[in-house]
Amino acid sequence: MSELSNEKSPEIVETIGDTKTLGTRKRPVSKGVYLWATAGGLILALQVYVWIRWITGPYFERVPTGPNDPPILMKTILSIWTAGVLIGFPIAIYWWIIRPWWRERRITLDGILLASMGLMFFQDPFLNYVNTWCTYNTWMFNRGSWAPYVPGWVSQEEPGAQVAEPLLMNVPGYAWGVLLITIGVCWFMRKVKSRRPGISNLQLIGVTFAFTFVLDFVMEGLILLPLGLYTFPGAIQSVSFNAGHYYQWPVYEGLMWGAVQAGLACLRFFTDDRGRTIVERGIDQVRGGVVRQQITRFLAIFAAVSAIFFVFYNLPAQWVGQHADPWPEDIQERSYFTGGICGDGTDRPCPHPDLPMPRNNSGYIDKDGELVLPDGVEVPEIVPFQPED
Repeated sequence: MSELSNEKSPEIVETIGDTKTLGTRKRPVSKGVYLWATAGGLILALQVYVWIRWITGPYFERVPTGPNDPPILMKTILSIWTAGVLIGFPIAIYWWIIRPWWRERRITLDGILLASMGLMFFQDPFLNYVNTWCTYNTWMFNRGSWAPYVPGWVSQEEPGAQVAEPLLMNVPGYAWGVLLITIGVCWFMRKVKSRRPGISNLQLIGVTFAFTFVLDFVMEGLILLPLGLYTFPGAIQSVSFNAGHYYQWPVYEGLMWGAVQAGLACLRFFTDDRGRTIVERGIDQVRGGVVRQQITRFLAIFAAVSAIFFVFYNLPAQWVGQHADPWPEDIQERSYFTGGICGDGTDRPCPHPDLPMPRNNSGYIDKDGELVLPDGVEVPEIVPFQPED
């Protein structure tokens, strides 16, 4: 395997173990790209369906800031940060998609990754699937969230009272921000490889994971969380840095997102002699012209990017959500972090391990300790045992 190169190799290079052989050896037919592309098409169809329902439904509504306004410094920095991310978005589209197309009449791997990582943003609210343990700053521009339309969604949310997605920050942030970090991690991998040529791929992946863990601590624990972009109110405080504060950073966040970032970097770094990722095997067998090949290639890579985020982050996040700690007072005192989900101004206490986790259509325990059932619902009766004949 070799790192992605923008230059086309004049001859085929195949790697067997640590030995590279030159030649034109025929490659076996692989249907892997078809499977990945099919998965990518299904995921994209689901996203379009959910987003359409969200935009046309009652949840496409701003979640208000509430009575507390963020500090001026926090608002100023978040505004500057958002402006920078937005300005960089069209530049990123030009640099990684338009410019290569004009020069080479093709979409490069980085161009496909830019689009795939932008679409990966769809999974952003999934960590709250079974229980709300992460919230965004509702002072930022938002239109609620599409989360309630995700099939099987469990967490309790209502129009205007839910975990709000800061669209102007997250859409471009996931697209070019995550790609830029991925490119930086690949640069790190290349440096490690050049200094230790004998390092195995498995060892390189391990070193990369350690690097992305530290990188996440710096990015989230020391920058994004103190800025007030979002918070982890349900973090397990015994394994959190700055526990009890709105900017607490749980160690497992570094493990989960570090794994995602390492996975994305490995997808980009470990390519064949033609700069193709592992999920593009068999792309030469795709018939129907260049356009069909490019669509197939995009869907396959998009599926891989989505799988990395889902497997390494959102799956383990469900376990974390079920073992969340009580929300710190430092978060509950700030209405721009609670989003009207719970706490002051509502009749719901914030999620607590001593209370049952309510579902989006179930009853809940109110602030007075009373059970509140949905309209028209009664406590189910106990069915008595019947004697055997």
